[in-house]
Amino acid sequence: MDSRRLIYAAGYARAMIEARSELQKLAANLQAEVNRLRAELAQVRAQFDELRSISLARQRGELEPAELHRLREIGRAKAATRDPLAPLH
Repeated sequence: MDSRRLIYAAGYARAMIEARSELQKLAANLQAEVNRLRAELAQVRAQFDELRSISLARQRGELEPAELHRLREIGRAKAATRDPLAPLH
């Protein structure tokens, strides 16, 4: 067998082992980054849900007085007596 071929095969095998090791390190780093980003996304979603609930509560708070005023005016209109002989216009 050719000695150059054995050296090449051994060098190739060593390079493949080193490449595999490097790829495993990269994969571990990427997985850690994915986990960090997922945690950050969960935090942002929680903040968004909180802001949305605050915004909806504010909107309900703004609508409630307007609804109460509308109902008051309807009640006043129903309670008001109108002269049946007076024209509507």
